[in-house]
Amino acid sequence: MSFERTTGTQSARVIVVGNEKGGSGKSTVAMHVAVALIKAGHRVASLDLDVRQRTFTRYIENRRAWAQRVDRDLGIPNHFSFDETISDEDEAALERTLASGVNELAQSCGFIVMDTPGHNNYLMRLAHSMADTLITPINDSFVDFDVIGAVDPETFAVTGDSHYSKMVVEARRQRESAGLATDWVVLRNRLSMLASRNKRFVGAALQELSQRLDFRCVEGLAERVVFREFFPRGLTAVDDLDAATLGTRPTMSHATARMEMENLLAALRLDVSLADEETMGPKRDAA
Repeated sequence: MSFERTTGTQSARVIVVGNEKGGSGKSTVAMHVAVALIKAGHRVASLDLDVRQRTFTRYIENRRAWAQRVDRDLGIPNHFSFDETISDEDEAALERTLASGVNELAQSCGFIVMDTPGHNNYLMRLAHSMADTLITPINDSFVDFDVIGAVDPETFAVTGDSHYSKMVVEARRQRESAGLATDWVVLRNRLSMLASRNKRFVGAALQELSQRLDFRCVEGLAERVVFREFFPRGLTAVDDLDAATLGTRPTMSHATARMEMENLLAALRLDVSLADEETMGPKRDAA
């Protein structure tokens, strides 16, 4: 497919969070990235392409409701969920709808963050073909590693690619033929805070596969209860979490989660800085 994305003289950057597996933390990552971009002063649109689960949409709805309840301007992206009435078999309609939506949003936003379904369908593949930045979160285990590659059961050396990896490689190849590039980042998510043989073996396999498939492997978010607690209130680790906003006193775990997000955002290379607290307030609330 071909489409143009322009905001004046600047191109809107499309960030796709994708993985051919549920439960990897895609929606949590998408929400944190979108909010961090808003906090850094960017205009952000978001798209939920998972027409069944709609976790990203529910996260934003929770944020909007909580912002009203605590009377705070939390910063909310200009959000849209994809229409479930369009059949996955009608590929032409899907392509037209998504391409026109991206084009329209790019007229007013510098970043577009997409959350994709955790299974292979045409809409998911279409989103991957649009990605300037592709973030693939995987849980830190060989069960999730199997989504992107295979290993020898005795040596744990990489022996092959997965169907998902081949799909990403093909999407990148098509974009390269059109003069476009995709920065693919594989995000090790729900990391254990304890060293283990499994953690070491998974890390080594990911580094080997990254050379083979040309992706960047970065450490994501540890397994922390606070990330689960954020969802009902639509909050993120990059928010200004005081007792009024959070509903309770922030803990050291909240501060550590924020530091993890700061490191992750730096690794994503999206020109986002949360270091200056005085300038990190959102410039607009598109809710």
